[in-house]
Amino acid sequence: MLLRIGLPKGSLQESTLNLLAKAGFNFSIRERSYFPASDDEELEAILIRAQEMAGYVHDGVLDIGITGKDWIVENGVDVVEVAELVYSKVSFRPVRWVVAVPESSDIKTVQDLNGKRIATEVVNITRKYLEKHNVKAEVEFSWGATEAKTPDLVDAIVEVTESGSSLRANKLKIIDTVLTSTVRLIANETSYNDPRKREKIDTIAMLMRGAIQAISKVGLKFNLKKANLDAVRDVLPAMKRPTISPLMGNDWVALETIIDEKIVRTIIPKLKKAGAEDIVEYPLNKVIY
Repeated sequence: MLLRIGLPKGSLQESTLNLLAKAGFNFSIRERSYFPASDDEELEAILIRAQEMAGYVHDGVLDIGITGKDWIVENGVDVVEVAELVYSKVSFRPVRWVVAVPESSDIKTVQDLNGKRIATEVVNITRKYLEKHNVKAEVEFSWGATEAKTPDLVDAIVEVTESGSSLRANKLKIIDTVLTSTVRLIANETSYNDPRKREKIDTIAMLMRGAIQAISKVGLKFNLKKANLDAVRDVLPAMKRPTISPLMGNDWVALETIIDEKIVRTIIPKLKKAGAEDIVEYPLNKVIY
């Protein structure tokens, strides 16, 4: 069996390849090549712009692909959304398509866009948004550098942002959110109905989700006298409950658990005070619930 997978070329490329590597699927890309080599003989990869991915998956050119929910909506095609994968170019949170105008603009609400000109890469999404609000405006496709087009060329833009910092740097203000989007692993319906391909696709989805879930967590293990177990239970969070293993002799046990990395600095001193010894913190590649 061979599964053709589309990997997003461009802003999502590096973060996607890193995530896939943590999930256990390694791809290497030669210079100027659009066909990454895979260490999995069942996967054949091609680099394609995220904007085009949904169309190729829908048409069956690709079995699966990784793209944003925004581009699925923009293309208006039917694909199987196998998994939501919450990561982006620089963070692990959704992105937003927003309406932005110059800071000095009199446009304050979506209704103020009546009769105005808007530039964006997501023309269909923007038109549906305006229609929903009963606003008539001219929407034109932007080939790039959208943030630089106001106020001389257009009155407003609809642009994607993670934090809004780039818009603020270009002296633009956000007046509304058009769409919130996350990355999706999508599949061609015929491919997903093939039992062998479906099993492989679901495995990829599970491992990628596990890699994302592991990013903000660490493993923690330490030794403890049995007499101090109650004191530790009060301060030690766990995904379910810590693993407790007996050590040689009758007085000591070893505990192991997974916690959020951001609280490690507060937990370790408390554990030490409660009698924990030989504390070891270690990184995780995947956490599968």
